[in-house]
Amino acid sequence: MEIHSPSQGRIGAEISQLDLRAVTAQDATRIRQTIYEHKLVIFHGQSPSPEEYIAFARKIGRPQVYFQHNYHHPQHPELFVSSNVLEDGKKVGVAGTGRYWHTDYQFFQEPLPLVMVYPQVLPKAKRETYFIDMQRVYEAMPAELRAYVEGHRAIQEGKWRYKITPEDVDKALVDILAAVEKQVPAITHPAVIEHPLTGRKSLYLSSGFTTGIEGLTHEENRAAMAKLFAFIEQEAHVQTYSYQPGDILLWENRALLHKASDNPLGEPSKSYRIGIYDELPFYKS
Repeated sequence: MEIHSPSQGRIGAEISQLDLRAVTAQDATRIRQTIYEHKLVIFHGQSPSPEEYIAFARKIGRPQVYFQHNYHHPQHPELFVSSNVLEDGKKVGVAGTGRYWHTDYQFFQEPLPLVMVYPQVLPKAKRETYFIDMQRVYEAMPAELRAYVEGHRAIQEGKWRYKITPEDVDKALVDILAAVEKQVPAITHPAVIEHPLTGRKSLYLSSGFTTGIEGLTHEENRAAMAKLFAFIEQEAHVQTYSYQPGDILLWENRALLHKASDNPLGEPSKSYRIGIYDELPFYKS
C-alpha cells in the first residue's frame, strides 16, 4: 500500500497499490490514521461487489443502517443508494441526494464519523463531490463570527430535507413535516467541536441542517446564519473532486462539509454510500 499525501493546503490522500477486497487489519489501521490526518482518502481502480464493499467498511469500523428504509439497497441495508436508474423496472434508492452543504447525520445525537461513497454509474458529463475543510474554516474565522459560535450550541434539523415518498400521497404537508419532526426532532451540538484524537477544533455548522444558534432570537439567528454561511461557503474554501470509474472516496465527516454536484438532465447516476462508526466519540465533550 502506497500513500500519496495531498499538496499543502489541500485535503485528500491517494492510496495506491491496494485492492480493497484484500485489506488486512494492519492496512485498515493505516487507512484510519490517514483519514484522521488528511480527512479524505481516495482509492482508484477498485471493483468490489456490494458484499466486498461492505466487508471493507467493516474492517474500518461499524457500518450504519440509515433510518429511512427507502434509501436502502434491497439486499444490503448498509448501502444507502442514491440513484435515478431503474432496476428491473423498479425504483431503487432515492435520486438527487445531498445537493446542499451538510455533514451526514448531523441532525442525530450520534452523527457519522466516517462516510464512504462508491459510484456505480457515472454521468457522462460530470460526477463531483465538493468539500469544505471546517477545521481550516474555524481557524480562519474573524473575531466577529467567532463570537457567535464560541461556547454556544447550534440547532440541527433534518425535517427540511425530507423527500416525499409514495406513502405521503394524500397527506397534508403540515402533517408530513410533523411526522418527520417526531421521528427526528431538532437537536443541538456544540457549534465548535474538538476532535477526539487530534484535538483540532472544527466549526460544526451547515446550511443544509443548521437552523440557528441556541439562545438567539429568530431575527438574530437570521443575521448570524447569513454571515456564517457566507463565510463558510466562499469559493476559496471549496475543493472539488471529480470521479473516475473505479474511484471510492472515504472521508471524515467530523471535519468536512460536502455536497454532491447536480446531475445533468436525463443522465443516469447511481452511487452506494456507507456511513461508518469508528467507535470513537464524535467529539470531545
